[in-house]
Amino acid sequence: MTSSSTPLVVNGRSYSFAKKCVASQEQIFEKIDAIAANIAIDYAGKATAENPLILICVLKGAYLFTADLARALADKGVPNVVEFMCVSSYGKYTVSSGEVRMLLDLRNSISKRHCLIVEDILDSARTLDFLYKVFMTRGPASLRTCVLLDKPEGRKLPFVAHYRCFEIANEFVVGYGLDYAEMYRDLRDIVVLKPEVYSPKTASEMHKVPDSKL
Repeated sequence: MTSSSTPLVVNGRSYSFAKKCVASQEQIFEKIDAIAANIAIDYAGKATAENPLILICVLKGAYLFTADLARALADKGVPNVVEFMCVSSYGKYTVSSGEVRMLLDLRNSISKRHCLIVEDILDSARTLDFLYKVFMTRGPASLRTCVLLDKPEGRKLPFVAHYRCFEIANEFVVGYGLDYAEMYRDLRDIVVLKPEVYSPKTASEMHKVPDSKL
């Protein structure tokens, strides 16, 4: 935790807009490797070169996580391919609107395929609950979920991810794909924003608020 005027420093990387680090790049890579090992065990004999595991990346937040997970799985002998999709779930500023809409659907069929939904954060669970129900109607051989961050305090629906890297408190985080008003996705670490950064007044002045996950 830092004071309002002191920048947060994570392994030499400085963030003036953040108050604490939730997960460093090094910790993220370590967790992904561990999760990939568990997935490799669960899909042994199921994911093959002829029928690779489909990683369903939920844009935009999960793009970095999905890329690193795909490589980690490949390193552990799990053939995989990536499909992309996008939903709308956030209203003004940092609060979920409670409504989930499909903005970009998968290009290919998942019928009789082993699928893993890859999401950046499990918060209210509305998004993952929606996606799980939608994709189950399409006849996959199996369907599981993998989240980078799990925020149990934010839950509105009873949903448990099959795989998760980190459990976090009910704070607004950015970095490693997660954004605020399309900023901070490129950070190597996941950090908690200082409150003054995402106040309604600040967001209004930026003329830009996160209204979707695209």
